[in-house]
Amino acid sequence: MPTLDLELLRSFAAVVSLHSFAAAAVHLGRTQSAITQQMQRLEEQIGHPLFIKQGRQKRLTEHGERLLSYAHHMLALNDEALRSLRQGQLEGNLRIGAPHDVAETMLPLLLTEVARTSPLLQLDIHIGRSPYLMTSLKSGEVDMIISNRADPQFEGVVLRNSPTVWLCAAGYVHDPTKPVPLIMADGPSIFRRIGHEALDAAGVAWTPRYTSSSLIGIKAALRAGLGVTARGVEQLDAGLRVLGAGDGMPRLPDLAYYLYVRSHVVNPVTRQVFETLKKHLRLPRTDMPA
Repeated sequence: MPTLDLELLRSFAAVVSLHSFAAAAVHLGRTQSAITQQMQRLEEQIGHPLFIKQGRQKRLTEHGERLLSYAHHMLALNDEALRSLRQGQLEGNLRIGAPHDVAETMLPLLLTEVARTSPLLQLDIHIGRSPYLMTSLKSGEVDMIISNRADPQFEGVVLRNSPTVWLCAAGYVHDPTKPVPLIMADGPSIFRRIGHEALDAAGVAWTPRYTSSSLIGIKAALRAGLGVTARGVEQLDAGLRVLGAGDGMPRLPDLAYYLYVRSHVVNPVTRQVFETLKKHLRLPRTDMPA
């Protein structure tokens, strides 16, 4: 009986998780035509089509759905076997930094993957504001960080693209005829900058209402109904709601969240963990609420 090719299965799983051949090609470092050829070879192996066109998109066939389940099991078993055989080679301390915004969303997923692939590592977690974490990375105080700031001086990989939204309290009454009362972080803040830029470009008047040095303070002011803030959609919860175009608020740009290490890092522990995460940790996009 023929044997399924694990590389073809890995590409197949990437196509499904990233919703396109093009995105899978970028993620796997291949060309789109190479991914297409791999899917054709996989279809030949199983003797059935894997995808069917639905408008401009492709969805899985019944055989594609069944194969996806097997692919996940086979790839997990393969990766677990390699980790088990290699894990004794990677010991030491890894210092990871993350901003408050993603400490409860992206960071746990990253830590889970690190612990799963390198269980002997001791992890030292640093939570702080992005600009200060990037300074710590540059000085060598931490080994890798999550950040939403693009910076070519570091080596990085995109973990997730995420919408930025205008947040306010669930019971907040927005009056588009008055200047928008802004709740923002003090000091350097990418959310404050893109919020100001979006309002100014749209000709929407605004006024500073409340500033805080921490996300906890910003969310406290939001829940108190003191105003509006620009923030990642990950911060949305039952006590908050999103203001949009219907409320007279301009659209905000998506932000990419990166995993960074120092360029040309020579620490073998950091390098191996980073290379492993680059291959296996691509976080799904956080979509706008319906």
